Amino acid sequence: MGMLRGFGVDIGGSGIKGGLVDLEAGALDGERLRIDTPQPSTPDSVADVVAKIVEKFDWKGPIGVTLPCVVKRGVAHTAANVDHGWIGTDAAGLFAERLGRAPEDILVLNDADAAGIAEMRFGSGVDRDGLVVLLTFGTGIGSALFLDGKLVPNTEFGHLEVDGHDAEKRAAASVKEDKGLTWAEWAPRVSRYVSVLENLIWPDLVIAGGGVSKKAEKWLPLLDVRTEVVAAALKNDAGIVGAAVAAARQSAH
Repeated sequence: MGMLRGFGVDIGGSGIKGGLVDLEAGALDGERLRIDTPQPSTPDSVADVVAKIVEKFDWKGPIGVTLPCVVKRGVAHTAANVDHGWIGTDAAGLFAERLGRAPEDILVLNDADAAGIAEMRFGSGVDRDGLVVLLTFGTGIGSALFLDGKLVPNTEFGHLEVDGHDAEKRAAASVKEDKGLTWAEWAPRVSRYVSVLENLIWPDLVIAGGGVSKKAEKWLPLLDVRTEVVAAALKNDAGIVGAAVAAARQSAH
């Protein structure tokens, strides 16, 4: 009765969390470990924390790692809420070296893409064909795009220009906090943003993720948009789960 297990690490601006994942249930297998993101969050200092987490679980298999960055072939090309030293860094190579692993045992991907993979496999995107977009509302807005269940990686829809502004500067969850907006005041900003996105890509489903997805009943009913919008199901563990799934998939090929 060997459970299919994987391992995921989710790197954010404030915390780095990792844990074992039950790949059949799409859930954490036991407790996750969270360590504050070092400041400054340079590649080397973050790699040290990732190594500490992996060693704590004594995990020897493939590892998926998320970054709040555009990631192509293991290299970070942007840096949101992490040190700008990540830009141009071969993250997959760095982690492989730091963990003493073969490069093919490490998969590095964008954090929203990882969350999206988990939602499509185990959450609100299960059995949904067509064009599905996951939007994570947090400090900024992250996005993950799927066509018939297949990821189109590294979309940066949080940075669409909406009414002359970077969308996430108007509609991220952090804006609601910073400006002390009620749900009723914040929801029209989200509606306006989603409307612009709808007119560009005409999605069949929008999955709303990020911390505010826990309070979905407070704001989803207030949205005035064309597309069906549903709350993400996996909440804060989606990044870890999706990273583990993606890494297991890569190593199986």
